[in-house]
Amino acid sequence: MSFLWSLIVGGIIGWLGGLLTGRDIPGGIIGNIIAGFIGAWLGAKLFGNWGPTIGGFDIIPALIGSVILILLASFIIRKLHQAR
Repeated sequence: MSFLWSLIVGGIIGWLGGLLTGRDIPGGIIGNIIAGFIGAWLGAKLFGNWGPTIGGFDIIPALIGSVILILLASFIIRKLHQAR
C-alpha cells in the first residue's frame, strides 16, 4: 500500500509542478509521476529534507524540485524543436 501511496503523491507533486509552471508534462499521468519522483530527489539534494512529509515525500522541496525539473525539461525540449 505504501508504494501505491508514493505513486499517488508523486503524481500529485508532478501535476502541481506543471500547474505552477504553466507547462504540460509529456507522458500524462506517467510523466507526472516521474516528474514528482525526480523532482522530489532533486529538491531534497538542493534544499534538504524539511517541511511536511506525505507518502515519503518532503512536500516543499519536492514541489520546488519538480518545478525546476519541468522548467529544465521544457527548455531542452523547446531547444530540440528549434534545432529541427
